[in-house]
Amino acid sequence: MSLDLFAGVPVTDFQAALPWYERFFGGKPSFLPNDTEAVWEVAGSRYIYIVQNPERAGKALVLSFVDDLDERVAAISERGLEPADRETYGNGVTKVMYRDPEGNELSFGGRTGR
Repeated sequence: MSLDLFAGVPVTDFQAALPWYERFFGGKPSFLPNDTEAVWEVAGSRYIYIVQNPERAGKALVLSFVDDLDERVAAISERGLEPADRETYGNGVTKVMYRDPEGNELSFGGRTGR
């Protein structure tokens, strides 16, 4: 089964939000479809994008499971962003949550100490 995915994150002001997301993802967008949207390819045919949409801004919830959780969190910290919260569940999975300045939540889940 193949799966292509686009997960959208609405923001109030595209230009103001863009620098935070470039730090979060560690670089410039993969492409810019228009003046109010930026897209990052986070895995093969899987994308997260921000889009200027003030009415919906601040309400996104995006969770990605990764096999390099510790390294990913450390790299994001080196770029000046710290998690807003962290939870470890009984099954050993950890969820690390980040919130952009508008309250959108982008999280990574995985196992730590691998």
